[in-house]
Amino acid sequence: MARAWEADPSALFERRLGKSAKELGSSDGRDECPDIWRLDNGDIAVIGRDLTDNYRSHLPEGVAVGSDERLVIIPGAMLSAAKVDIPDA
Repeated sequence: MARAWEADPSALFERRLGKSAKELGSSDGRDECPDIWRLDNGDIAVIGRDLTDNYRSHLPEGVAVGSDERLVIIPGAMLSAAKVDIPDA
């Protein structure tokens, strides 16, 4: 069965949404860099900590994480900072 949406692995990073982890004090500048990016096809890429296994048994009713998906966590301040870059629906 075909999925209603599929990620396009050929899409490229277009622009950061919000501020960098360094600007928000959420990174030591080495390899701890949560981030939110708009891709050139309009999709969004989120870099965060993979806590799929921690949350899988606690997901709300109707929420699922597919075998090829990961639940990632980013700092709340990072999403708040990105609000100005996210258009209304």
